[in-house]
Amino acid sequence: MNVILRWLLDLLFRLVRTLDLPLLAALAALMAIGLAVLYSAGGQSTSLVVAQGARFGVGLAAMWGLSRLPPTQLRNWTPLVYGASLLPLVAVLLVGEGRHGAHWINLGVFYFQPSELLKLSLPMMVAWYLNTQPLPPRLGTVLVAAVLIGVPTGLILLQPDFGTAMLVGISGAFVLYLAGLSWWWFGAAIAGVAAVAPVAWFWLLRPYQKDRILTFLDPESDPLGAGWNIIQSKIAIGGGGLTGKGWGEGTQAHLNYIPEHTTDFIFAVLSEEFGWVGVAVTLALYLFVVGRCLWIAADARDGYSRLVAGALGLAFCVYVVVNGGMIAGLLPVVGVPMPLLSYGGTSAVSLLAGLGVVMAVRAHRPVHGH
Repeated sequence: MNVILRWLLDLLFRLVRTLDLPLLAALAALMAIGLAVLYSAGGQSTSLVVAQGARFGVGLAAMWGLSRLPPTQLRNWTPLVYGASLLPLVAVLLVGEGRHGAHWINLGVFYFQPSELLKLSLPMMVAWYLNTQPLPPRLGTVLVAAVLIGVPTGLILLQPDFGTAMLVGISGAFVLYLAGLSWWWFGAAIAGVAAVAPVAWFWLLRPYQKDRILTFLDPESDPLGAGWNIIQSKIAIGGGGLTGKGWGEGTQAHLNYIPEHTTDFIFAVLSEEFGWVGVAVTLALYLFVVGRCLWIAADARDGYSRLVAGALGLAFCVYVVVNGGMIAGLLPVVGVPMPLLSYGGTSAVSLLAGLGVVMAVRAHRPVHGH
């Protein structure tokens, strides 16, 4: 019996040794919170919870698999992965489906959102390229990196999906920032975006995108139309008070006042049912995940690993900030899910896969003195 027990423990250790247990524990807590809130927001639907749980299982399997790959191997595969992830972006423009464009590909069993792949493959590709160049990056290096970032971002904008395009572009910009790119480059980029904003308003943005911006500036101007989402979300957040109305007792979601209450606006449901205490606990878990990623990046032994882990951690932070700001009325509604809380498969799997890459950086770092 002792021999079998030791064998089982040794097998378990071999299976989990590449997983970063503190990071995994925080992610497990967030997934548990997400499934609990989804159960309530979905009208106590077990089928939603089971479906999302299955997606988490796929994501965790991808995390485990990627964590076992040495960063050198991941680095060698990066150009191929980046190129392969661009192909579905082109395909979705031809055969994709979506409410306001072509965002998903119907694979029969599930809907696949190709743009989510770039949240992982793009920062990996920019890190791969910068790792071959002198740092901090010079003009030519920055221009090549800008092309690597601009091609997928432009394809996503054509869908059109401004929210995901923004997040994908930012994930690439974080790699440049971590590589030591001067602040004036980012200032110039922001100035350039501001300069073309009028052109985008009149010739690029679609009517529903303009409505989102105008509603953000003054939601009360159309309280029963375009402003409904933000107003009802704010009511839910404020109604939760300190400790919330209780699990399953939120009125805004259960009476269908909050739109997309299982996806983009699920954090408003959490706020109403668990109050500021629930919000604080969830945000603390998010902060720990970001901090752990940055700590792993700082402890990395090579440039590629440091850039990838750091960029993925900072990008995770932006996902939380954008969705939180969106449901609180501090940012325009851009259709960005809350990590591991919002219902959705491709986003959850790609997020957990990215954190598997971060774990690989931690698990395979060379030991000092060797």
